Amino acid sequence: MSSLARPASNAARRAPRPPRKFSTPDNTLARNTTPPPHLLTLADLSPAQIKTLIQNALAMKYVSKYRSPKALIPSLDKRTVAMIFSKRSTRTRVASETSVQALGGHPMFLGKDDIQLGVNETLEDTARVVGSMVDGIMARVGGHHEVETLAKYSPVPIINALSDLYHPTQILADIMALHEHYAPAPTPPEKAAEGEGTHTSILKYFQSSVDPLKTLKGKKVAWVGDSNNISNELLVTLPRLGMEFSLAAPKGYDKVDERVWKRITEAGTEPLIKLTNTPSEALVNADVVVTDTWISMGQEQEKVERLKAFEGYQITNKMVTDAGAKEDWKFLHCLPRKQEEVDDEVFYGPRSLVFPEAENRKWTIMACFDMLYGQWTLPKSIY
Repeated sequence: MSSLARPASNAARRAPRPPRKFSTPDNTLARNTTPPPHLLTLADLSPAQIKTLIQNALAMKYVSKYRSPKALIPSLDKRTVAMIFSKRSTRTRVASETSVQALGGHPMFLGKDDIQLGVNETLEDTARVVGSMVDGIMARVGGHHEVETLAKYSPVPIINALSDLYHPTQILADIMALHEHYAPAPTPPEKAAEGEGTHTSILKYFQSSVDPLKTLKGKKVAWVGDSNNISNELLVTLPRLGMEFSLAAPKGYDKVDERVWKRITEAGTEPLIKLTNTPSEALVNADVVVTDTWISMGQEQEKVERLKAFEGYQITNKMVTDAGAKEDWKFLHCLPRKQEEVDDEVFYGPRSLVFPEAENRKWTIMACFDMLYGQWTLPKSIY
């Protein structure tokens, strides 16, 4: 007889991995206590969790740009992150791949030509199979139900990189850019920024010295454009941080999804929200003006109709100033931008925070990866 041990039974080989514990709610993105945690919308996070994410992103940015990328804690060492993108991407893909690598992990990009969600294999099967081979999944999908199904069946954390309903990582970058503008981060003392403990010491410094929620409380953000996944994410997030939010969209393009409104009602933030079909009404006393594409992916056949509907919605200095926005108002756009949405004077001018915002996609995504794919499985002692 062979001396080799008998292979385990099929049942034993298919036994699920034991649940992995993660830290307290303020230190993880999980609102509940059942692993794995997911990030499908910022509505699932408390203001304290959003604050922690931004603080971590600020620390990672400082360490990487002004100290040494090698000083970052390699929380994704020997970990693989699958990026399932059924929609094309520039900023999200670049930010995600470089973030995984910076934290010592391996990014695995699976585009629409590599994997077709729900086509040749069910979403449930994809979640179970891919999730059994990697340590985290970032999914850029069409319908929000797709990322919800992945999260339901995946044994590892899922991050929503964009769905037709929400876009959480984009809004994190917006929040970080606004905080940096209104409260430039103080320079950590030298003793907190040298040696092997650089990342840990600087992170502690930012956690004790920087408060994005305090910085942004009371600010007013005005959205002028199509009601979409970006405005949805802003609606369920900014008012919970103590910010006012007004939305102006043409009739027929102003519908707020009932799932989004349910979140607003549950949070009790209706008093901080104003909906209108008149841009000038939304812009009164605005600190920040935001717009986005009028023609999203999949809406190309509606271009002529949409351009006509959005006449008078182009963001210009005159439009915003005449409406009574704050004298020092700033501008945000998630990109890519078309000139009919905002003119060059605003987009490339001193009011624009567009490019710092775009860069922050990397740092906020890195913070998400660190918390969901790194800290979820690492012992607390490493931090």
